[in-house]
Order: sequence, then C-alpha cells, then structure tokens
Amino acid sequence: MTKKPVIGITASYVKHNHYMEGVYVHQDYHKAIVASGGIPLVLPVSTKEMAIHYLAMCDGIIMSGGEDVDPQFYQQDPHQKLGFIFPERDEVELALIQACLDENKPLLGICRGLQILNVALGGTLIQDLPSQVPTSMQHVQTIPRPRSFHSVTIEKNSHLHTIFEKERVRVNSLHHQAIDTLATELKAVAFAGDGIIEAVEHVSKKAWAVQWHPESMFSTSKDMQKLFQTFVQTCQ
Repeated sequence: MTKKPVIGITASYVKHNHYMEGVYVHQDYHKAIVASGGIPLVLPVSTKEMAIHYLAMCDGIIMSGGEDVDPQFYQQDPHQKLGFIFPERDEVELALIQACLDENKPLLGICRGLQILNVALGGTLIQDLPSQVPTSMQHVQTIPRPRSFHSVTIEKNSHLHTIFEKERVRVNSLHHQAIDTLATELKAVAFAGDGIIEAVEHVSKKAWAVQWHPESMFSTSKDMQKLFQTFVQTCQ
C-alpha cells in the first residue's frame, strides 16, 4: 500500500458558548485533502516551540484562512478597520513557516496563509482594502463561499501557470487585507483586475500561496482540484 502524505492544517479557535469552544478549521480543507489523496491533520494553536514537532509529523503544511494578522509582526500600529486578531496564532504560524522553509517541506498558504507567509519573510500588509485602497474592487463577496466572484491573471513563468495551464482563472474572494510590500523572497504570480496580488511563490523553496479559498471551490472547480492534487503529490 502506498503511504499517503500527511498534510498539517493550521487552525484557529472559536467559542460558541460556555460549554462549546476549541479548535476550528473549515471542513472544506480536510475534505479537499482527503479527495486529493492526503491525510489531513489539524494543528491547534499551541506554542512556538511546538512548531518543529508539528512539522516532524507532517509531509506538508497548509496555512489556512482566518482572522487578521496582528500588525505588530510587520512593525505597524493597528488601523481603525483592523479586524479580530489572534497574536498567539500568529506566533505559532510564523515559527512553523520558518521551520517549514528551513526543511524545504511543501507549504501552501490560503488567504490569511498568503498574508502570514509574506509577513514571515519581511513583507507588509494593507490592513483594510476598502479604506486604504479606495480604488480597489470588492474583495469580500456577497454570494456563497463556493462560487467564484472575480478573475485573476496568472503570470506565464510560474508554478501556478503550470498547474492551471491558463492565464486567467475564476476565484472566490473573502478578504479585506492584502499584500502591500512584497517580501524579497517571494514573487507575485497572480493579480486581480485592480492590481492586488492574488498569488505568490517562493523564489527557491517549495512554498506558494493564494489569496482566494480553493478548498471551498474544490467540489465544482477542476482548476482548484488540480491545485490541491498537485500540492498533495508534491508532499508524497
């Protein structure tokens, strides 16, 4: 029997009431991994020191979506429109990203995952697109999560173009933050119509990230199925 790769998925925290609280990650992530031939392993927020132990159990890492990145980690003060932050999660994920890059294990960042990857490598973020970039288009869609909302243009000389085999794809959109200053170790490989960076790739490591949520489009989009399948195969 061929051993399936174990894919770690970073998680956040939710509290429904006094009796129900704990680890949270959207079910679309683990469904997409299972359908692509991997074994999902949810990684709860813990300590920075746990990052290397998490990584030792995994063949690849998905940095999942969620709350805003705390601007202290890219040396800025909070904007008035900054959303909910979870600094403890940021600390663990920053340590996990560094460990993942050091060992060159495959890493896929999704939405917030793209943003925290950029921050981990020295980049900065736009804390609130509507107020800080008023010329930007709407990036928080008003239709169900699995449906596409806008197009992105993909650079030809990129890993993403190799996966999709096309220069434009339709994506969903659920973010109000975005990359501002791009980290020097990353290259931008996809853009929205307003110029916002929608995907990045590391210049030398097996790490790439997208601003949209491919896991939620997985059941209906062959493009997003290719993205997950390629990632899981890379982790094999």
